[in-house]
Amino acid sequence: MVTTGQVLLYVPNLIGYARVVLLLASLFFMLHDPWTTAGLYMTSALLDAFDGHAARILNQCSKFGAILDMLTDRVATSMLLMALSVLYPKYCILFQLSMGLDIWAHWLHMHTVQELGRASHKAFGPDSNPILRIYYTNRIVLFFMCAGNELFYSSLYFWAFTDFHGLVPILVYVSLPIAVVKSGIAAVQLIYAARNLAELDAVQASKQK
Repeated sequence: MVTTGQVLLYVPNLIGYARVVLLLASLFFMLHDPWTTAGLYMTSALLDAFDGHAARILNQCSKFGAILDMLTDRVATSMLLMALSVLYPKYCILFQLSMGLDIWAHWLHMHTVQELGRASHKAFGPDSNPILRIYYTNRIVLFFMCAGNELFYSSLYFWAFTDFHGLVPILVYVSLPIAVVKSGIAAVQLIYAARNLAELDAVQASKQK
């Protein structure tokens, strides 16, 4: 018989798995049913706010959970950007560049964090890049940037189907600067991670001589 304690043991990962299932389900509606897509996609996004919180409360933070969370975020954004490439073919190259930068920056950052032996991809010391330190350690800034970025792409997605009495275009233009800044931060993250990994390679090479 499964006990309450055993169930709680898997809560954070179960939330992560639920996010993946919801995202996969949204694919079947993304190009023709924006309302069902929004329900599935937004529920997955809302669960993102709970899995990390649950892991901290239950003291179940793990490398697997952190990577699953980050990868789910990247996959979710990539799925939406691929849909936008179909809905707005004229701007396809911009969506492709955004998706590529997002994946490159986060993957290299996670890899470098593990190589450096840090406990979390959000762990930054006082000698780290100031932009990334503020971005990852200030929860208000992190939430504002991530929410604004998602609002831009989500509003742009809805605009392909409806302007909702002029509200959707306003949301697109208001959130556009946030999405641009978010891409700039991703570029900084990519450069910072590449530099750290190169320095780590240099240190390891010098030890082998």
